[in-house]
Amino acid sequence: MKRTISIFSILSLAFVLTLAAFGQTTSAQQTKPEHLSKHQLNTLIAAAKTPAEHQRIAQYYQAKALDYLAQAKEHEEMLAAYKGNPNFSTSKSRGSLASHCGFFIQTFKEMAAKSQELAKLHEEMANEAEQN
Repeated sequence: MKRTISIFSILSLAFVLTLAAFGQTTSAQQTKPEHLSKHQLNTLIAAAKTPAEHQRIAQYYQAKALDYLAQAKEHEEMLAAYKGNPNFSTSKSRGSLASHCGFFIQTFKEMAAKSQELAKLHEEMANEAEQN
């Protein structure tokens, strides 16, 4: 009898843990932004009429903005690392390295801002399409 209860307890625990794992996987998949290829994006942009289509485009641009901001942060960290390395303090290439990182920091931040603008425009288009 004790062995049956023990086996039942183990199976119950395994079942609960399995359900919990599937629940987390499903919610994680729902929050992950959809990946659109360039072709899919262009096709969607050319034909977008519904709120859902404009929301898909907006989500694409929001994800791109986050990616660009992450790349800008990487270059900010690289720049700090170069500045913190005493071997580069007298190096002729320090200015070139700082210029390289500075260029990409500014570029990626500008691209993020432009992507956020596009996302906002498509969110507005989604709202307009919903009202019509």
